[in-house]
Amino acid sequence: MADNGFSISGELTETGHRLLQRVYYEDTDFSGLVYHARYLHFLERGRTDYLRCLGVEQRELINSDEEGLVFVVHRMEIDFKQPARMDDILMVLTHTEKAGGAKMVLNQEIRRGETLLIAAKVIIAVINANARPRRLPEALAEKFLEGSKPLRGP
Repeated sequence: MADNGFSISGELTETGHRLLQRVYYEDTDFSGLVYHARYLHFLERGRTDYLRCLGVEQRELINSDEEGLVFVVHRMEIDFKQPARMDDILMVLTHTEKAGGAKMVLNQEIRRGETLLIAAKVIIAVINANARPRRLPEALAEKFLEGSKPLRGP
């Protein structure tokens, strides 16, 4: 496979992670606007590829030690600012605000160019393989916080 300088998983930036996503017909409702629940898909892809770019393999975490480690969304706040439409190219930005103890706080934005469409705060619970809270290992917490500055757009 040729190296074209493009990563399907997006890229790490000085503020966290950036992922480009196109809006397809399946993402829209009868009005031609992105259906509100589809933004959750874009946000999840951003978080998943953020982990991937950090070198964190979620499939391996569950078996990383005798306790296991899993990330689950505990709470999410979403502000819908502007709609997206079919064929828009969206930028999903993900930034770590806090990582430690048994939770992480991620801030996410979805932008079309300079225009802010969605702002979200996602609280991630860290649990073990038996769905009980567990502490985020210090080395992993540092990885999430390393180089992550507050979001400020593209």
